This record gives sequence, C-alpha cells and structure tokens, in this order.
Amino acid sequence: MANSTREQRAVEAAATAAAGGPRARTRQAILDAAIATLAADPGASLATVAERADVGRTTLHRYFPERADLLDAVARHAVAAIAAAHARARLDEGTALEALLRVAQEYLELGDLLTILFTGLVPEETWADDVANGDALLALCARGREDGSLDPRMPDDWSQGVLWSALYLAWSTVRAGDADRHAVVSNLLLTLRKALGATLD
Repeated sequence: MANSTREQRAVEAAATAAAGGPRARTRQAILDAAIATLAADPGASLATVAERADVGRTTLHRYFPERADLLDAVARHAVAAIAAAHARARLDEGTALEALLRVAQEYLELGDLLTILFTGLVPEETWADDVANGDALLALCARGREDGSLDPRMPDDWSQGVLWSALYLAWSTVRAGDADRHAVVSNLLLTLRKALGATLD
C-alpha cells in the first residue's frame, strides 16, 4: 500500500511539474534546495531544507510528506538530469570517444547532484539502472568499438566505471577548491582519453 501511495504521489508530482505554475516552481525550489543542502550535509533535516528553500515546513510536507519522498524526487531528478546531459552531449555525433568526452563535461556540470549520487544518499538502483540512460551509454561503448575510437579490450561496465571514477575525482577536486575548474576539466578529459581511447598497441 505504501509503495502504491508513493507511486501515486510521483505521478501527481510529475503532472504538476508538467503543468507548470506556482506549485511546480515551489516544488522545484524545494528540490533545488534539497540537492544543495544534502550535498553539504547528507544528514540535514527537512526543516533545514525548508529554510533554504524559503518555505515553511508545512509547505514542504505538502509536497514531500516524508524524507523518503524527497529522496525519491531527487532520484527522478537525477535520471532526468542525466538524460538532459546526454542530449546536450550529442552522443550520436563524431566518434564515440569525442562523444564520451563531451558527456563527461556535461556530467561534471551536474554539480551538487553528483555529490549526492556519489555518497550513496540516493540508492544507486534508483538512478543508475534507468533503462534509457543505461542503454545510451552502452550504445556509445558499442559504437566506440565499431569506429575504433575506444579501446576494444575494455568491457562496457569497466569503461563506465572508469568514467564515473574519474568524474568523482574531478568533482571532488572542484568542490574542495584544490584546482581551478579549467584545469580539472583538462585533467578529466586527458584521463578518459588515455584510459579508454584506442591505442596503437
């Protein structure tokens, strides 16, 4: 019963967002505040999120009655954000390696959302196993073997693991302020090019 109720709330939230208007803007403001707040402090309370969103706790609870509901919304937001990153990266253009480097830069722009995903606050299966997004990366790896731009010795899951590991290092460095963003992006792209690009060996 709880699952069906949560699914119904998800459907209603999606419909509200699609319709636009004040409710959709308030919901998005709460979601944005949650991502920023939980990235800084995974244990932050809903009251802290409400304060950052500049809404009352009663208002927040109308949109997200429980913490689990808010985290579910963050997971759905992650799926949508990753899909949007794929669209901006134009995965079908150029070689697969070129597309991979573009999508890595787009992923890096997800910012605080990456912190939440990397720390496991949102269960990995709620965002990483999305069929459409997963298929897009698998297709990219397959195309890389066909066009010769990606090292064919690398299994798909290993290649994706390298991508996310490099992104973790890149975003952690940006977040800590240990290097300027331009240098981080350069190092990220160099790492992926050398680790996953085809070699002449």
